[in-house]
Amino acid sequence: MPVNAASNPPAVLITGAAAGIGRATALRLAREGRQCVLVDADAPALERLAAAWPQHVPTPSILVADLTDSAQIDALAQDLPPLDALVNNAGLSAGGADVLSGLDSGAAGRLLALNLEAPARLVRACAPALVPGARIVNVASGAGLRAIPWRGLYSASKAGLIAQTRALARARPGWTVCALSPGFVRTELVQRLLETGRLNPAQVLAKIPLGRMAEPEDLAEALCFLASAGARPLTGRLLVVDGGSSVYGGSQPLPAAQQPALPVGSPLALRCEAIPARAWQPALSDWQLARHTPAEPSAPAYHAVLDGRALQATPGSVLQAVLTAARQFREQFATQASLTLLLPSELTDLPWEQAGDAAAARMAIATMAAEWGAHGLRINALAPASDCDPTEYLPLLDYLAGARAQYVTGQVLCPGAGLADALQ
Repeated sequence: MPVNAASNPPAVLITGAAAGIGRATALRLAREGRQCVLVDADAPALERLAAAWPQHVPTPSILVADLTDSAQIDALAQDLPPLDALVNNAGLSAGGADVLSGLDSGAAGRLLALNLEAPARLVRACAPALVPGARIVNVASGAGLRAIPWRGLYSASKAGLIAQTRALARARPGWTVCALSPGFVRTELVQRLLETGRLNPAQVLAKIPLGRMAEPEDLAEALCFLASAGARPLTGRLLVVDGGSSVYGGSQPLPAAQQPALPVGSPLALRCEAIPARAWQPALSDWQLARHTPAEPSAPAYHAVLDGRALQATPGSVLQAVLTAARQFREQFATQASLTLLLPSELTDLPWEQAGDAAAARMAIATMAAEWGAHGLRINALAPASDCDPTEYLPLLDYLAGARAQYVTGQVLCPGAGLADALQ
């Protein structure tokens, strides 16, 4: 069903939209009132998604295409509406195969074509439809950060996609280009593996600090944020949404979550501690006054603390500031809350004796994420540029501190760093 570009607002194009993360993201965007272009090779599954589409929201455009075929990519781009976001979510795994499997049969080539080559082809093909300031979001994987054996070239393809994302951000600084790295997600495929005994849930959870698998909706919240204008400070960066598994290096099994996550629409009850007076206090005060009514007003509040004492710490004392903030947070909350720290940007001209302080602080954050996760307690940090405009980071803070990011922990984000690289 074609979209009339002259009469519709800019749309979001989502590949791999018929199932799993793509389906959850499409439905989440629809509830926001966004116009969606849904792309998948599975026509019946797309029709089922269209049948489940919410009422009183823009009708989606449905495009069936095999994205391993460059001609089909070019064809689908011929009649697109203006796009303000492109979400490259479609992907293929090769479970059970070693790295060299499929080289002769073409299976490996098909995996690379979908996971690594199709995103670039889609960006080129859709470029005429992308509006100024458009967002490009590539769905990578934790497999792109560390080798996962017996999945063919999956890890290699996702590592390549992460690097491609960073390069595209530098090449097209007018766009916001980000990558998302999911961990274990309870998609339809994973659920079947659990039900048939091919996947041991205890083994999976033993390496996830938050003690639960992600639901597709957890990733949908992240993708909706990255597809929004508020993601601008993260251009050229990778957002890891994996329950903390990427920062966990222990050998002993981690405990399972002690209680379920709160609804993603829970209102944010934010407390600010030791915020620098210059710029940050006025921005946060105006933001808290102007915040919108939550999507689920009856939901329990999600408590969060934003602590800025490390941002004001003298060189060499960042670790102590982080520990003080963390200790105070733990005295206030036993479960279901988040601590977001503001850290100074990394300095390169410190005396060598002080050079380990910031790295120690970041590893302490990761370690606390692993220790606290089963209680539903999260800890993350932002290390913005010293000359940043705090108002540009408020949408990111709203996402990271609140219930929409309940599967994000142990991360230190450097917003603006990728933008600075892109503009050089």
